[in-house]
Amino acid sequence: MRSLKLIALLLLPAYWAAAQEVKVVKYEALQEFIGGEKDKLLVVNFWATWCGPCITELPHFMEVNREYKDDAGFKMILVSLDQVRQLEKVKQVITRKKLDTEHYLLDDNARMNEWIPKFDPSWGGGIPATFMYKNGVKVEFVESGLSKTELKNLISNHKN
Repeated sequence: MRSLKLIALLLLPAYWAAAQEVKVVKYEALQEFIGGEKDKLLVVNFWATWCGPCITELPHFMEVNREYKDDAGFKMILVSLDQVRQLEKVKQVITRKKLDTEHYLLDDNARMNEWIPKFDPSWGGGIPATFMYKNGVKVEFVESGLSKTELKNLISNHKN
């Protein structure tokens, strides 16, 4: 029994390190990733630690993500729009809120007027913002917070 506790204590830091991994990327790398996700519905949620509505909706996203965790045709990622100097704060929120999905920090604030309309011409840059892609093609865009029910309905509309 003592050995199991020791193993658990040794593995816990590795678990939290994996849970806190945040890939810092530029717009082009994020777009390349999105375009490369084939044969699945990809949900991309833009958020920030300073955005109250973002923090409010994230638990709903994680509930839905857990419901689809075994579905090979589904993937969710979170993209922080915090400044890269806030990376530790982003990791703290990820850990505290138990955000168990892939994480990116879009370190491209200087060019936001270029890349925001590339995601969607109607996007004013407000967050939270959620995009859904099927085989790399955008099928949905919502520039507001989503409830769990709203998110599940959008997913079911595009899942098949």
